[in-house]
Amino acid sequence: MRRNRQLRMLILIIAIVAVAIWFDLPNNPGIHVFGIDKAIETRLGLDLVGGVQALLEADLPEDVDIDTEAMNTARTIVENRVNGLGVSEAVVQQAGDRRIVVELPGETDPEKALSILRQTGLLEFVDMSDISVDQAIALVGTKIETDFAQGSEAGDVLEDVPVFPTVITGTGLENVGVTTNQAGEYEVAFELKPEEAVTFADYTTNNVGSVLAIILDKEVISVPTINSAITDGQGVISGSFTPEEANALAVQLRYGSLPIPLKIVETRTIGPSLGQDSLQKSALAGGVGFTIVILFMALYYRLPGIIADVAIVIYAILAFALFRYIPITLTLAGIAGFLLSTGSALDANILIFERLKEELRSGRTIQQSVDIGWRRAWPSIRDSNIATLITCTILFWFGSQFGATIVKGFSLTLGLGVLVSLFSAIVISRTLLSLVLEWLKPTNYARWFGI
Repeated sequence: MRRNRQLRMLILIIAIVAVAIWFDLPNNPGIHVFGIDKAIETRLGLDLVGGVQALLEADLPEDVDIDTEAMNTARTIVENRVNGLGVSEAVVQQAGDRRIVVELPGETDPEKALSILRQTGLLEFVDMSDISVDQAIALVGTKIETDFAQGSEAGDVLEDVPVFPTVITGTGLENVGVTTNQAGEYEVAFELKPEEAVTFADYTTNNVGSVLAIILDKEVISVPTINSAITDGQGVISGSFTPEEANALAVQLRYGSLPIPLKIVETRTIGPSLGQDSLQKSALAGGVGFTIVILFMALYYRLPGIIADVAIVIYAILAFALFRYIPITLTLAGIAGFLLSTGSALDANILIFERLKEELRSGRTIQQSVDIGWRRAWPSIRDSNIATLITCTILFWFGSQFGATIVKGFSLTLGLGVLVSLFSAIVISRTLLSLVLEWLKPTNYARWFGI
C-alpha cells in the first residue's frame, strides 16, 4: 500500500516536471487550445536588457492636495499609453501620492516615448468657419486659444490669434485607430460616442465647406474641410503623418487626457550592453553557487545529499517554469530572490537529513528514521518558511506603495521560490528518498549516510 502510494506520487512528479520542462523551452510556442491564448516567455527587466526608467511627478504646487482617484487614473492612462506604444515588459507603478515610476525595457528612443506619456492629450474639434482655408492652413503647428475651459498656459498662445469655439473634445471618442487611405497615406480614424455623434452631425450638417480644425494640446495639427455632413459619428484625422506619428497620436487620443499634468523629474538610461553584461555575470554567479552547493550536499550527506541535489534541480526547473508562465519580469533583484529561495529548499533538506542521521544513530530502522526525521523537522521548516513569506508580503507591499520595483521583484521571486521549495523538500525529496532506500536497502549507514 505504501509503495503504491509512493509510485503514484512519483508518476505525478514526473508529469509535473515534464510540463515544467516544456514551459522552460526557449522557443516555447505557448498555449493555444480550447480558447486559451497564453504566451510562455521569459521577461527580463530594465537592468538586464537596457532601456529607460523615468520618474513622473504631478506638475502642481507642493501645497496642492492631489486626489487619490485622479492619481490612480493618471497611472492607468500612462500604463495604457505604454502598452499602446508596444514597449514589451514595461512597468508602470505609483510611488507615493504624487509620483509614478515608468520602466521601459529595451526602449531605443526614450525621449520620444516619454514625451507621449507626459502630454495631456487634450483633443478638440474647433470651429474655424470664420476664417478662410488658407488662413487655417497657416495656423498648423501653432498654438491657439479656444473657448474650452482647460485652456493652455498663456505664454503658449499667440496674442494675435482669435479665440475659436470648441465643438467637441476628445472625451467623446469611442474608438481610435491608424488606417491608410487610397493614396497610402496614414490617417487616424475615430468613432464618437452617441451623444457627441449627434452634436458632430448637427455641426457638420450646418457647416459644409467650412474648416473644422483638429487641435491637440492647443496646437493645430490638422485643418480638414467639411466636404459633407458626417452623421454616423465616424471620421479621420489626416495630416501627412508618418507611421510613427500616426501611431503616437492614436495612442494619445485612445487613452484620453491625463486628469493631472505630469512632469519628468528624473530619468535613468541603461545601455543594452550593460544589461547583457549584468545578465551574464548573474548567470555565472548563480551557476558557480549552484555547483558548489550540489557538491557539498553530495559529499557531506552522501545518498540523501544526492537525492536532495536531484530535488534542487527539479525545484529550479519548476520555479523557472512558474516565472515564465505567470509571467514575472526578472531583474537582478528578482534573480537574487530566486537564488535565495534555493537556500530555503536546502535548509529544509538539511534539517530533515540531520534528524534522519540522529534517528539512525539511536538504532532505529531506515524507514522509521525517515518517517520520524520528516515529522520532527517539519515544525522548524514550517515556521521558518512562514516567517520568510510574511517578510516577502511586507516587502511586496512596501515596493507596491512606494514604487520600489527592485524590492517588489525581489520579494515576489523569493516568495514564489519558497513555496516551490517546500514542495521540493517535502514531496519530491521524501518520495525519491523513500523509493531509493526501498530499492537499495542499505546496511552500512556510515557509507551511505556519512554518519
